[in-house]
Amino acid sequence: MFKKIDIVEVSDYIRAQGPSTRIYLGADSERFIQNQVWWAEYTVAIVVHVDGCHGCKIFGEITHERDYDQRADRPSMRLMNEVYRVSEMFQRLAPVLVDRDVEVHLDINPSEMHGSSCVIQQAVGYIRGTCNVIPMVKPNAFAASYAADRLRSLRIA
Repeated sequence: MFKKIDIVEVSDYIRAQGPSTRIYLGADSERFIQNQVWWAEYTVAIVVHVDGCHGCKIFGEITHERDYDQRADRPSMRLMNEVYRVSEMFQRLAPVLVDRDVEVHLDINPSEMHGSSCVIQQAVGYIRGTCNVIPMVKPNAFAASYAADRLRSLRIA
């Protein structure tokens, strides 16, 4: 299980990088059942792309919380919890993100063929309002769709 992200450690790492370093924040979740109760596992990822061309360092944390969504095919509460978590991480890192190229990635597909589209307007509006950036969504949201998803599968501390 991942430990909580150490904001001081991440902030110090970002400060030590050059001005062309890019930062990507993303979140992903997965629903599971335990003892006949639905839970969600949330993963937040911070991808620091060193100088935009020298590889990445990824920081992440995983948390569990009850999932109260009534419809698994329209997981609006769980998806908005992902949005809240990535926004909170952005706010915690805000002092070191000034004058940096930062993207927020949401694991939401805007196509109405996908259940995640049920929150696209709320999610984009929330990130624009709280982080003052326009978030990336699928298929351009690799920090959520790939980095956070991969961190969850690694389970390293």
